[in-house]
Amino acid sequence: MNYTVITGASSGIGYESALAFAAKGKNLIIVARRENKLEELKATIQTINPELDVVIQTADLSQSEQAYTLYHQLKEYKIETWINNAGLGESSSSVLTQDLDNVDTMLQVNIQSLTILSTLYARDYANVEGTQLINVSSALGYVIALGSVAYSASKYYVSAFTEGLATELEKSGATLKAKILAPAITETEFMSPGITGKVDYSSITPKFHTAKQMAGFMINLYDSNEVVGIVDENYEFQLRKQIYPSFGF
Repeated sequence: MNYTVITGASSGIGYESALAFAAKGKNLIIVARRENKLEELKATIQTINPELDVVIQTADLSQSEQAYTLYHQLKEYKIETWINNAGLGESSSSVLTQDLDNVDTMLQVNIQSLTILSTLYARDYANVEGTQLINVSSALGYVIALGSVAYSASKYYVSAFTEGLATELEKSGATLKAKILAPAITETEFMSPGITGKVDYSSITPKFHTAKQMAGFMINLYDSNEVVGIVDENYEFQLRKQIYPSFGF
């Protein structure tokens, strides 16, 4: 029995992606901090397909040791696809005024835990046919967002790391495919550390995608042979080959 792992599955893109993969008949391992939200998601998935196996796993990926624990807890499962969707933002502020505690938490989730989970999964599944690693970056992982420089830089890391991994896997003849989903503004519960409350996206920007739309783009990326699925400046979704230049190897 094969499984799709989705971190950050309690809301937003992760939640909707779990429903989208369930609609494709995929058994799921859903991961987040909020167990009650995962239970709600599991119940919803079972209304879509009661025959699917849905495993709930809690983890706080702002603690890197929990990333190691999470992966080793899932070693007994055959994981066909691993999706690192969990991520944090930061409140809009210049580098000079940013809250370093919030930035530290964000970097732990966006960079450190993602790197740990990606590396461990790639080591175990590099040569397993049909496997995929999908890391959720951002359109801001390809342009610098002034006022959110640290967040943008963290997503530059996700994009560059994953594109580099994809190239290394291809050059080594591995069958595992590494891919990047790069959303632009998306209507989710995505928040900075310490910020709560529902955001009215229509009052912020004339253009955005819903989480369900982004989950659809996730499926398009999953079904494709391309490495990058990115929302461009016109809010159109594009499937592309690696964007960053690479050399060596």
